[in-house]
Amino acid sequence: MATRDSIDNLMQQVEDTIRYAEEQYKQSSLQEQYNDDGFTNALQQLEQTYQDICKLAHSANSQQREQLHRMRLQIQQVQNSMILEAH
Repeated sequence: MATRDSIDNLMQQVEDTIRYAEEQYKQSSLQEQYNDDGFTNALQQLEQTYQDICKLAHSANSQQREQLHRMRLQIQQVQNSMILEAH
């Protein structure tokens, strides 16, 4: 079973990653092609965080899996927005 600390740490990682991705998306839309590295890095961090959520879900109980599922949906929503509305 996943520990409460591991879930809390992952939640913080999700929040930080989403905040960073949204910031990079805004910067990218303002600077167009000049912020491609930050934009790409943000997408990579989103994917890594998504993978971390999937790994932790294997050892989570049903309540934790539901919480992780919601986190996964948040990550996917940001990823989709960034990809679909990229430059």
